[in-house]
Amino acid sequence: MKSAMAFCLALLSAVSIAYAADPGPQPVPKPRAIFFATGSSKGTVGGHVARGERDLYSLGAKAGQIMTITITAPDDNAVFQIYEPGTKVERDADGTLDFKGKPLPGVGDGDDATRWSGRLPQTGLYLIVVGGTRGNARYSMDVKIE
Repeated sequence: MKSAMAFCLALLSAVSIAYAADPGPQPVPKPRAIFFATGSSKGTVGGHVARGERDLYSLGAKAGQIMTITITAPDDNAVFQIYEPGTKVERDADGTLDFKGKPLPGVGDGDDATRWSGRLPQTGLYLIVVGGTRGNARYSMDVKIE
């Protein structure tokens, strides 16, 4: 009886470890909307992003407006990308976020942008993606639309 009980406990422990090691696919995070105070055209958002993860923000703007974004981090390790309206966010086979859309010039993946200003090509919701260049990153991001 004791050996059967020990076998069951060992099996339960192995199954628990297997589920803990592979929690399954993670959901795609929803972008947090950036809103400005009434009468203002600028604002600040911030947070912290874990190594290998991304924070997502959305911001509605019109074609022809000028958007300016500056990100600061105490350890100079936070960067961002900006994607045009209509960009879809999915997870690839290894669980990494994958962006199906067009980045704005100079703020795509690999550009390591910390400041960007430019005229927006179309009306809609722009996707802003924040990530760390090394380790976990705390950041503050100033956003302005003119």
